[in-house]
Amino acid sequence: MSATIFIDGEAGTTGLGIRERLARLDGVSVKSIAPELRKDVAAKEAVMSEVDLVILCLPDTAAKTAAVAVAAMGDNGPRLIDASSAHRVAPGWTYGFPELEPAQTPAIRAARRVANPGCYATGAIALLRPLVDAALLPADLPVAINAVSGYSGGGRSMIEAHEAGTAPSFELYALDLEHKHMPEIVAYSGLTRRPIFVPSVGNFRQGMLVSVPLHLDDLPGRTTGADLTEALAAHYRGSDQIRVVEEAMASARLDAEALNDTDDLELRVYANEARRQAVLVARLDNLGKGASGAAVQNLRLMFGLS
Repeated sequence: MSATIFIDGEAGTTGLGIRERLARLDGVSVKSIAPELRKDVAAKEAVMSEVDLVILCLPDTAAKTAAVAVAAMGDNGPRLIDASSAHRVAPGWTYGFPELEPAQTPAIRAARRVANPGCYATGAIALLRPLVDAALLPADLPVAINAVSGYSGGGRSMIEAHEAGTAPSFELYALDLEHKHMPEIVAYSGLTRRPIFVPSVGNFRQGMLVSVPLHLDDLPGRTTGADLTEALAAHYRGSDQIRVVEEAMASARLDAEALNDTDDLELRVYANEARRQAVLVARLDNLGKGASGAAVQNLRLMFGLS
């Protein structure tokens, strides 16, 4: 099957990443709009009516407006992938995380409207959902999620501040505990108790680490780090993009930028059995599996492209 794609917001960071990936994918053609017409509603809707899929790389409000316009086209309108956070927990939208559970991949294949996961949420859910499903992590456990991202995930103003040298080298943010990725983490992690999420940004362009510290004695029975690793490995066995990595504690250091320019996601469990403590860690490129790569993965499923 072939597909014609319109990227609404192709000049932004995520849009550029999607365009670059689609250039390497057979069976896809990209339809663009003249730069001077990018904010012309009528011109954009005309292009949308001519394509098979629209990918929204827009601020949330604009994404909602565009989705309404596509919905008004009825069954003859294009399918949608929304890379914003506008529709991740909205009724009628399919969450675009194929590895979430066995039913998710066929749901994405059949969906007309897919919401791309957030970058932080991708790492957090990838770590937590399999352990909750395996009954190794109680759904009501108090959980803290820590994360650091490159500045490219912060939008135009943050990118410009870092590239101009006016931004801090490192900063915590969203300390009101209301980060916009929280609704999807709550909805899809399997947790019934809202976790505490503390994100941060470093002075590097892209790359991400998401970590979850655990007291092993808070888990059922005598759960070990090996048990957690095995549960994650079983969940993601056969995945092309998510892999569980086992490493010796003695060499335990992680570079947030090591997966840059890939669509991979690595999961690790670091455990100190004597102290009965562990740290779950996800590493990904916030612009890859955390954004553009995830959108293209969903597109491929929706159109049966290899």
